[in-house]
Amino acid sequence: MKIVILDGYTTNPGDNPWTSLESLGELEVYDRTPEDLIVERSKNADIIFANKAVLSAEVLKQLPQLKFICVLATGYNIIDLQTANEMGIVVSNVPGYSPPAVSQHVFALILEFYCRVGEHDQDVKNGKWAQSQDFCFWNSPLFELKDKTLGIIGFGDIGHQVARLGNAFGMNVLAYAPRPKPMPDFEPFAFADLEDVFAQSDIVSLHCPLTAENRHFIDKSLLKKMKPEAILINTARGPLINEHDLAKALSDKIIAGAGLDVAEVEPMPADNPLLKAPNTIITPHIAWATIEARKRLTAIAVKNAKAFIAGTPENVVNSPKK
Repeated sequence: MKIVILDGYTTNPGDNPWTSLESLGELEVYDRTPEDLIVERSKNADIIFANKAVLSAEVLKQLPQLKFICVLATGYNIIDLQTANEMGIVVSNVPGYSPPAVSQHVFALILEFYCRVGEHDQDVKNGKWAQSQDFCFWNSPLFELKDKTLGIIGFGDIGHQVARLGNAFGMNVLAYAPRPKPMPDFEPFAFADLEDVFAQSDIVSLHCPLTAENRHFIDKSLLKKMKPEAILINTARGPLINEHDLAKALSDKIIAGAGLDVAEVEPMPADNPLLKAPNTIITPHIAWATIEARKRLTAIAVKNAKAFIAGTPENVVNSPKK
């Protein structure tokens, strides 16, 4: 059994070893795999682990020995599932590893807008407090989360955890889910239509997977429905947002700010319009990357591989032909 990890560095930059996979077969680990080397490195693999390496129809058709793919993530849009189905390749993802990390990061972004901790820390270090005539000073308005409305788009595990944290801050929570979801055990909470969530919320946070149908669904028309004092948070997938429309909405003060951990193209290129947009906080796709979350990810991924080898695959996201 040959196992290939195509892009393992972000999961294990040195602090989260793959030791538990070594007993399952011949293991090859690559920190990163360029597109033109995916087939060469995978051609003899029975099992592939991949995070961002794209396993397209063209690639998969050149890997006749491949039997199982484990995505080192919850989202699996890097894989052509139709081709995997036709070839009988089982595909599993890693659900449930990141809600504590991502929900924590969502509120780190929100609190930076509401409390301006980093900005005022820098002001103090630049001598502005020492120069103040008063015992305190602030250069930006400060706000409380209590009684504000938090809108959540997508109500899976992460969306639910973000809602729970919002409730702990005393926020009113609205959520949009395209399919029915059970009511959480806290109040105030309500499900609402997509446009109502955008119109009524002080903060809108995205927690939906990327699909062909929702690419760029955050556009100028939806942004115009938001309150001018509202902020948008995206820790889900960059292509959910039309970045040019968001940059213009920020420049035109249609909305007050945006906190982003993801981008349409990653790493974010220097010409991305959001880099020059006012009132943006951008982090480099790190919401998922706590050591605790990465260890959970590895443990679940290894469990997926063991289950497949045992003939009882888990967390399967496709319907492979037998």
